Amino acid sequence: MKKTIITVVGHDTVGIIAKVCTYLADNDINILDISQTIVQGWFNMMMITDMTKATKPFGDVVSELEKLGEDIGVQIKCQTEDIFNSMHRI
Repeated sequence: MKKTIITVVGHDTVGIIAKVCTYLADNDINILDISQTIVQGWFNMMMITDMTKATKPFGDVVSELEKLGEDIGVQIKCQTEDIFNSMHRI
């Protein structure tokens, strides 16, 4: 399994989850777990996904998610599970 961690942060607006999830579904990226909160108007979502059956290379997905984030006014980051774990190790 090729797990990735996707984080989405920005001002809350209608449709953020729908647009991100639609992109993932259109590219055969499976959502394994999802958590989202809104604190004083700030939207924060973290997803664990499986890219085993993804229709595009990882680098393309990263770039397209960043572009999608710009289009909808949020910041979207996508990292492999290994990189995410290394960056957040205490």
